[in-house]
Amino acid sequence: MGNPTRSKCSVLIVGAGISGITAAKVLAENGVEDFVIVEASDRIGGRLRKEDFGGVAVELGAGWIAGVGGDQTNPLWEMARHANLRTYFSDYSNARFNIYDNNGNIFPAGVAAEAYDKAVESAVEKLRDQESDSSSDETPPSPKRPIDLAIDFMLHDFEMAEVEPIPTYVDFGDSEFLVADERGYEHLVYEMAQTFLFTSAAKILDNRLQLNKVVREMQQSRKGVIVKTEDGSVYEANYVILSVSIGVLQSNLINFSPPLPRWKTEAISNIDIMVYTKVFLKFPHRFWACDADKEFFMYAHETRGYYTFWQNMEKAYPGSNILVVTLTNEESKRIEAQSDEETKREAMEVLRAMFGPQIPEASDILVPRWWNNRFQRGSYSFYPVHPDHHLLHNVKAPVGRIFFTGEHTSDKFNGYVHGGYYSGMDTSKALVEEMRAEIARENESQSFLLQPLLALTLAQPGAVFDIPTHLLRQFSEAIL
Repeated sequence: MGNPTRSKCSVLIVGAGISGITAAKVLAENGVEDFVIVEASDRIGGRLRKEDFGGVAVELGAGWIAGVGGDQTNPLWEMARHANLRTYFSDYSNARFNIYDNNGNIFPAGVAAEAYDKAVESAVEKLRDQESDSSSDETPPSPKRPIDLAIDFMLHDFEMAEVEPIPTYVDFGDSEFLVADERGYEHLVYEMAQTFLFTSAAKILDNRLQLNKVVREMQQSRKGVIVKTEDGSVYEANYVILSVSIGVLQSNLINFSPPLPRWKTEAISNIDIMVYTKVFLKFPHRFWACDADKEFFMYAHETRGYYTFWQNMEKAYPGSNILVVTLTNEESKRIEAQSDEETKREAMEVLRAMFGPQIPEASDILVPRWWNNRFQRGSYSFYPVHPDHHLLHNVKAPVGRIFFTGEHTSDKFNGYVHGGYYSGMDTSKALVEEMRAEIARENESQSFLLQPLLALTLAQPGAVFDIPTHLLRQFSEAIL
């Protein structure tokens, strides 16, 4: 391995996703330019990640700009417009009227509407019980029919705004736009980074951004934090901004010395993680409907979430012949553990149940693995609709010189990309205030220590005193 490199900085930012890059930008805007950003992977963007598939760029992670069209402007929407990022209005509420059974028939609109209304009513009733801390034994029955399971999946994994007002939609509007740009959603992070990092030919060359640096250890003292990476690099920082996912915090990737306090670890462990997997399938030709109200469709299976929610990519990329199916949580973990070939086989069985045995075999498949990615360990944090504010406070509260950021620390917008943006901004502002307060405390302490010495010097100029060396050093620094 050779001799480890050792670097010193005022602030070390761990993680170059949207929250980490935003935090660095705020530091730079406040005159704190002595920072270093370390990123475990070979790219910036975090859970904003595109990949070339079937001749187009598909979004493996976040894909929508959620919350558009209201009185307030979503900052991500403003950034997208500034960057001329290609997006289009995407309304998946029509999926409830495109639900296929295992014989390839679409459920009648009336049946689907009735099932959806019942699901919403049940969800509202359950939320009311939670708000009132009701101990009633009359809990709403769990859905059992395949169509009810499909709608339950859509409602709870996609559309909770239909049940309870969610700040994202209340503040910014209830429209959602899907990103369909060859540069990818991640381009917004690159554009932001280029405002304060040195770039050339659209590439970031600033040595304050260091990729492929996997942080494994943090040693904190009253004076600072020593951070060690997997390749043997060592960083000495006055402060750390830790911008890693809640899944990474729950794993054993980073060792803290001394260990994080119990109130912190308990808060971290009490947050749920949503695993959200978009499986992409490429076909030699299109065999599905492409009307405006047919972009999304569902499959009613006896297992909740089993290849339930589908989208065709024709509006995003005309002629791409790509379908994407979204799986979540346990189904996501299950398919991550099996081969892509097995996943393709299962997906084709479902598609043939919907569209018939004559449809062509998928020519290619792409299966992201967010759960098994040790730098992510999931897709995003998942709080209850009415979260425990004490829990939220403890999740984002700093521990000594280590400050925590990321979408999971956002009070109002956890789980969303703009939540990561706002959290990076808020955390960095809080750190700047702390750095200024520390300077003020040091100046006040130094002034207090030097007052007797200054008084003696003024009273008896030229006299010789038996003064401790450290006070003499402080005195000389103050004079200079």
